[in-house]
Amino acid sequence: MGKIKDYIFLHLSVVLFSFTSVFSKTASNQYNEGGFGNPMLYVFVFLMFFDCLVYALCWQKVIKRFDLNIGYANRSVYLLWSQIWAVLFFGENLTPRNIIGLLVVLTGVVIVSLSGEKRKEEA
Repeated sequence: MGKIKDYIFLHLSVVLFSFTSVFSKTASNQYNEGGFGNPMLYVFVFLMFFDCLVYALCWQKVIKRFDLNIGYANRSVYLLWSQIWAVLFFGENLTPRNIIGLLVVLTGVVIVSLSGEKRKEEA
């Protein structure tokens, strides 16, 4: 059960980090609407940096519980969350190419994670 909690915390950290792209794109949209005089631009830039700070602190805690190759492989799930947020928040479309790419990344994450766990059991 402890390992499952570690993976949940790892993936919650990645979800947290994925919001950086949402804040970044929203800040860009705010800049396009009102330039540097738009106060909402600064709100979203602050949120972007704050999100990165919180993520960095969480990442330092969670990475201690995993081999680096497993941690960094799972971090690539960020691409999945970024695509989800792009569709939900910005109305973008997923293309078949996007879906194939996400499936390749997720397959790689599963392979690396399972092989890392297998190596731990053998040691």
